[in-house]
Parts: sequence; structure tokens; C-alpha cells
Amino acid sequence: MPNAAEPRLFSDTVKFASSQAALLCTVLLPFLCAGPAAGADLNSLVLSQIEAMPLGGRYAVNHIATLRLQEAANTESGKFCVLPDSASPSFCSGATYLVFLKTIEALHRKGKLELTPSVFSTLLVNGQPDGVGVWGRWNANGPGTARLFQQTGLGHNFDDFDRARPGDFMKIFWTREVGKREHGHSVIYLGREDVGGVEYVRFWSSNMPAGYGTKSVPRSSISYAVFSRLEHPEVLARADLEGRDAWLAGLTTQRSSVREVRDKTGM
Repeated sequence: MPNAAEPRLFSDTVKFASSQAALLCTVLLPFLCAGPAAGADLNSLVLSQIEAMPLGGRYAVNHIATLRLQEAANTESGKFCVLPDSASPSFCSGATYLVFLKTIEALHRKGKLELTPSVFSTLLVNGQPDGVGVWGRWNANGPGTARLFQQTGLGHNFDDFDRARPGDFMKIFWTREVGKREHGHSVIYLGREDVGGVEYVRFWSSNMPAGYGTKSVPRSSISYAVFSRLEHPEVLARADLEGRDAWLAGLTTQRSSVREVRDKTGM
């Protein structure tokens, strides 16, 4: 389910009106100049998809936001198409999922990823409940994205900030609660910065209350975080993308723990 119970975030260090330019100057260029590393080209591709996302549009967790998300990705005449401007108002897991879909679409369009129309259809949002299919995993309580990456082999998961790179998908836990009582946020990590001697974490998502954009919060406000790095999108061609994950499905009514998160995501 969408992460509805997010606390009010701290003030932006990058204003919405200038977030595209700031993202290019402060995130993309240093990252691209940092030298080769595993998955670096896919991280930069993820970041480039953020640049093409809308700004603002209002945050909401309701039926209308879900319908708009469904309309934003479709298959027509066997072609996969992602139109994020349609997904407004928006919520956090829907925002990061659209960037994931846009990344897959870009790889396919460039001829670097061959996927059939039937595979693309499994990526669409069709009201799947938590734990069911690709979207149902991504949108679930707990480490939904990380669980999807672990089960399919899309990439690896970790919880060490020192290993994180801009373009990693990130699940923030504002408290140590996982599952039924959790307060979380699905984002894309952009880096860390010093603001008046305080360490801040920057990320992109659909954030309360404005919607799509960049936010920055003190590192101390994040109780726990799971990072997922996209490395092997080609596994989508052969993975089981429609099954049900009983553990994720159960997190709507059951509590879990950080220790179980680590176990279930292959850390």
C-alpha cells in the first residue's frame, strides 16, 4: 500500500523551480566523473529519467492518484509507453515506480533490452494488492522494492549509506517499525550534504505536500534505510513476475523487524 503516514519533511535545499538544473549540476556531473563502477551506467540512466519527470503536481494517497498512475503506463500496438505527466496527483511509491518503468522503457527503446509485450504487460499497474506481481511488491509495506530485486535478480540490496550512490532506489523507514505500523517513504537517493554542520540526505520522490521534486532531510531523522541498485534489467525477460509474495502481503496486518528485512532481501 502507499506509504501514507509520512511525517512532514524538513525544508527543501533545492527548490522545485530549479530542481532540474540543480540535479544536473550537483548530482549528475560529479557522479559521472567519479570513474567506472559496477552499475554506474544504469544509475546515471535512472537519474536522467528523473530529469524528464514533472515537477510538483501535488501529493495524494487516494483512488484518483492510483487511477492516474495506471493511466501513465500502457501498451499500445505492442509498444510500451510511459507518460508520467498523466500521474498527478502522485504518491511516493508510484513516483519511483514510474522512474523504474521509464528506465526500462529507455533501455528497450535504445535496443539494449529485449522484452516481449507480455512481459511489459506484467509491469503495468492494474490494482494488484500488496505482494502480488511487480507493482504489488514495489508498493508493499516493508522493503517491497528490495524484495523484488532479491527475488528476480534485478540488482543487489544493502543498508550502508557509505555504499550508496546517486540513482539507487531507497526505502526510508522513519522509525524502526516495519510492516503494519511502519512510517516509510519510497525515494531515489541523490546523495548527502552538509547544511550548517548537519548532515542531510537528499532524494527525489513524490513528497508531501507538493508532489514530484527533490527533498533533503537530516540524516538523523532516518531510522533505517534500504538501498536497491538496478544492475540486471534483462532478468525481466525470464523472471516470474506475476506470483504472490506471502511475506510482503502479510505486512499490511503484521509487524516485522529490521533483522527480518535484511534476511528477506538477501543482505
